[in-house]
Amino acid sequence: MNINTKNLVSITEANQNFSRVARMVDESGAVVILKNNTPRYLLIEFGRAEAEQLALDEDVLSISKRLIAKNREAYEVLAE
Repeated sequence: MNINTKNLVSITEANQNFSRVARMVDESGAVVILKNNTPRYLLIEFGRAEAEQLALDEDVLSISKRLIAKNREAYEVLAE
């Protein structure tokens, strides 16, 4: 994951000025919140989170289909 350094915010700043952080998310799509100068949290738009989850689910489905096709004979024997 690439992190834009303009989208780094301390946890203190996020706590004290959340509306500004939310605007940053609206403008850039994501903000990384630092705790002790270490990336700790990722704040993203809800729609983006849904899209990411959907992509992950599709990846799992395609992997499952590939494994089933590759091992079809084994599955057929186990099904008997």
